Amino acid sequence: MALTYTTESAATGSRCRRRLHLHCKHRQKGVVCFFYAGIFYKRYLLFLTILYITGLITCAGPLLSLLHPPPPPPPGSLYRSQELFLKLWPEIQSDNSSVVEVDAPRFLEFGNILGNVINFEVGICEDVILDNLWRYRRKLKEQKLCQNTNAHQQPVSPTLQRYLVIEANGGLNQQRSSICNAVAVAGLLNATLVIPHFDVHNVWKDPSTFADIYDEDHFISSLKDYVMVVHDLPDELMENYNFSISAIPSMRVPAWASSRYYMDEVYPVLQETRVVRISPFANRLATSIPPHIQFLRCLANYKSLRFSSTIMNLAKVIGNRMTDKSSSFGGKYVAVHLRFEEDMVAFSCCEYDEGETEKSEMDAARKRGWGKKFTLKNRVSEPGLNRVNGKCPMTPVEVGFAFEFCDKFEGMGFSNNTPIYLASGRIYKEDRYLEPLRKMFPLLETKWSLATADELASVKGYSSRLAAVDYMLCLYSEVFVTTQGGNFPHFLMGQRRFIYNGHAKTIMPDKTRLVVLLQNTTTSWDGFKDEMETMLAESDRRSIMVPRVKKSTRKGSIYLNPLPECRLKIEDTRYRHDPKKRV
Repeated sequence: MALTYTTESAATGSRCRRRLHLHCKHRQKGVVCFFYAGIFYKRYLLFLTILYITGLITCAGPLLSLLHPPPPPPPGSLYRSQELFLKLWPEIQSDNSSVVEVDAPRFLEFGNILGNVINFEVGICEDVILDNLWRYRRKLKEQKLCQNTNAHQQPVSPTLQRYLVIEANGGLNQQRSSICNAVAVAGLLNATLVIPHFDVHNVWKDPSTFADIYDEDHFISSLKDYVMVVHDLPDELMENYNFSISAIPSMRVPAWASSRYYMDEVYPVLQETRVVRISPFANRLATSIPPHIQFLRCLANYKSLRFSSTIMNLAKVIGNRMTDKSSSFGGKYVAVHLRFEEDMVAFSCCEYDEGETEKSEMDAARKRGWGKKFTLKNRVSEPGLNRVNGKCPMTPVEVGFAFEFCDKFEGMGFSNNTPIYLASGRIYKEDRYLEPLRKMFPLLETKWSLATADELASVKGYSSRLAAVDYMLCLYSEVFVTTQGGNFPHFLMGQRRFIYNGHAKTIMPDKTRLVVLLQNTTTSWDGFKDEMETMLAESDRRSIMVPRVKKSTRKGSIYLNPLPECRLKIEDTRYRHDPKKRV
């Protein structure tokens, strides 16, 4: 009995334990399930919350933008010139039909002008009478020449045993600046100058040498009384460097170095080694230097640097054809320096109206020409700001707008039939951007249209030689229009002032004001002309000013403003070397 009870009790206890175990197990599963269900529920609520907020923002964004629209782009920051041209072209055509023609002045053959300047050596063109070139609204004061000034330049020593080697980098006129500065530094150091070597720029890729661009013999002979110039270093020195110029250690000279720096830092090295090589040499001499050294700069730029016979002969051929095509204007023409080549557009980081296609093309051009320079983390590109600040290259149609108005401006006397010489490289997307300018001014010519392929063969593919031809055509134009800063207009404006004693007409559009006018596509042609009149009046005033600079306080460039000191100094050398001209 006891045994039976015990067995039944044990069985009952075992069943209870099993039930309890199963109950606990089910309860644990319930707790776990509840726990995970809670997590899932919370995530679901979070997801719904995020979805709700996202939907709210998406729906409310447009509403908020309507209530609080973003600020409009700054005036002038967007390119709308092509659109404005299409709108105003009918009015422009109508206005052109009412232009009153002016009497044509006396015809001057380009070749005769060029010949007179070359025969004068220094380029002071007294025999070329420019009385009809421009009708100024006020009389310009003639610059009086000082015939007995003293340049205080010591005669060059024929036995100099120290040599200066420089490497000129950049384009045509940056190299020109380096050459003139090298002449001045050689005179300062009392060293013999070796004909400068030209670096090959990774954008223009022009391998031209000094002799390809300039008349080397004239350069040497014109400086012989002031600075000795030789073609090459003597063999005894070259032997020390395995007959390789690049093996000569290069000195690093800071930009805009003073004459004192050269005497303190460079001269001792020159005395010790007999040869100094400076590379790069762009902008390596200060603007303000002693007068007798400044004279060497003037001499080099305005007398010694003459383009090679190949370039001069081609310029004469093209120039005569240009004046022939300008016969109805007495051989007068206007030269426009346009910088709208692909490399210039790419370097400016400005945007026009080609969208993603233009962006990809410009990115590729920047990578080809400048590597990673434009993709550095600290470099910020702001195309709109560049345009507002007047840093974007003008397109041909923008030049046309500025110049279309010039022919209506009082006293200028030009019409849409004005002959225009376009000095430029290959225009970016020429078919698109050049067409409006040709419509506005049908008598538009370039070196490509005026010369045959055979005539251009000696300069084709050489950017500096092509630029030199353009330089000559611009130099003797009736009016010079510059659309972008840089060394080309800088040197050209200075040389035109030098040759014509300040009486050289230049039009410099104020791009910071022009871009604002050209962005307003709702304006009328009459309204546009009213705005342009104020801008052109200021340009007219600035272009005929001849800065008067005291020799002791010069702060500006003698390449841009050579009067009075450069002309006085060079005139003085002519009188001192020619007894017939002495007073």
